Amino acid sequence: MAALGDRMPPIVNKAAALFAIVVGFLIAAEGYRTGSGWIILAGVAALGIGLALLALKISRRNRGA
Repeated sequence: MAALGDRMPPIVNKAAALFAIVVGFLIAAEGYRTGSGWIILAGVAALGIGLALLALKISRRNRGA
């Protein structure tokens, strides 16, 4: 099992990031389809959170190199 020094196993962080990216894209697409700016903004925010989590995961992995 992975070390729990980062509070979560690495696969959980990666899965959460990918989930946020997919959900954010779907929410933004639904907002575009309906023409709602607020829904688009919420989707872009979720997409940004997912990308930030993924970048954090990659930077932590590369920090040991």
